Amino acid sequence: MQLRRGIVSLRQALTKDPGNYDAAWKLSKFNYYIATHTDDSNERDTAFKAGIDAGKTAVQLQNEKPDGHFWLGANYGGAAEHSAIQGLATVSDIQNEMQTVLRLDEGYQNGSAYMVLGLVYLNAPSIVGGDPKKAVEEMEKGLRFGEPNAFLHLHLAEAYKKVGRNDDARKEIKKIQSMTPDPNYQPEYKEASAAAQKLLDQIDHGG
Repeated sequence: MQLRRGIVSLRQALTKDPGNYDAAWKLSKFNYYIATHTDDSNERDTAFKAGIDAGKTAVQLQNEKPDGHFWLGANYGGAAEHSAIQGLATVSDIQNEMQTVLRLDEGYQNGSAYMVLGLVYLNAPSIVGGDPKKAVEEMEKGLRFGEPNAFLHLHLAEAYKKVGRNDDARKEIKKIQSMTPDPNYQPEYKEASAAAQKLLDQIDHGG
C-alpha cells in the first residue's frame, strides 16, 4: 500500500513538474517493485509498462545520471522475463542500459548493473544469447562493489549451480546468511535469505 501511495504522489509531482528527474526515476523504481511482487498479472504488466515509460522520461531528462538507465533496464528485464506482453524489451535493450550504468557509475547500487547483466545471460534462452558461464563472469565482476548486496550473492549462487560449481554456490549462500542486513533493506534481505535457503536445499538434495 505504501508503494502504491508513493506511486500516486510521484505521478502528481511529475505532472506538476515534468522536469523532475528524481520523481521520474523513483516512479520507475516503485513500478518495478510493484511488478515484481504482485500476484496479479494485469497489474504486473501495467506496472512494467509504467516503469519503462518513467525510466525513459528520466533518461531523457538526465542522460548522464545512472538512476534512470538502471531502473529503465530493470523494468526491461522484468518485462522480458515475466510479462505476457511481447515486444516490451529485448535482451539488447537491457544490456544497453546496464552498460550505460557501468560507464556512468560502475559500482551503482553495490554492483547491481553487473547483477542484472548476469541475470540476462542466466535467464535468456541460448538462442538469444543466454550463457550461464557469462552470467558467472558478469556477476563476479560485481563482487568488487557487492559485498553487502544479498541479491548479487543469491543470483551468483544460482549461476554457480547452473554451471555445476555447487561448492562456490554454497559459499555465496553462506555470505547471505552471515550478513548484517542494512536496516533500510530488511524486506529485500528477508526475500533474498529465504530464496538462498531454498537454493541450498536444492543443492543439498540434488534438486
